[in-house]
Amino acid sequence: MSRVRWHELTHAYGSAQDVPGQLSRVAWGDARTSTEALSDLGLWLGELAVFDATVAAVPFLWDLAVTDSVISRPGVIELLQAILEHDNPPQLEVQHAAHQGVLSARGTVGVLASDEDPAVQEAARDLAAAIDSHACEACRPS
Repeated sequence: MSRVRWHELTHAYGSAQDVPGQLSRVAWGDARTSTEALSDLGLWLGELAVFDATVAAVPFLWDLAVTDSVISRPGVIELLQAILEHDNPPQLEVQHAAHQGVLSARGTVGVLASDEDPAVQEAARDLAAAIDSHACEACRPS
C-alpha cells in the first residue's frame, strides 16, 4: 500500500489519504472496528460512484477477501460487488478500470464460493452472478 500515492487520489468525499488506514482496520481490526472501516470504505469507494482511489483499492480488497483472518470478508466481497455495480459517467476510464479490477478476479470468486464460511460463500455467489451478468457502457468492447 505504501507505493500508492493515496494523497493524490480521490474518493467520494475528497482526498484518499485515509484509505490505507481504513484498509488496515479492515485487515486487523476486531469485528466492530473492521465493520466501521468497511462502512467508511463503502461510502468512499463504491456505494455512490467509483473513483481513482477505488481503482487503487480493488487489489487490496481482493487480498482482504481471501485472507482467512479478516473478520469482515463477506462485507469486503459485497463492497467489490458494489464497485462493479456503480459507475462514474464523467470518468468512464476510471469506471472501466475499477470494474476490470473486479472482473479480472472471477477465478478468485469461484474459490470463495466454496469457502468454509457460509456468509463468504453467499457473498461470493452473489458477486459471481453480478460478474456474469455485468454489462455497462464503460466495459462494452468498442
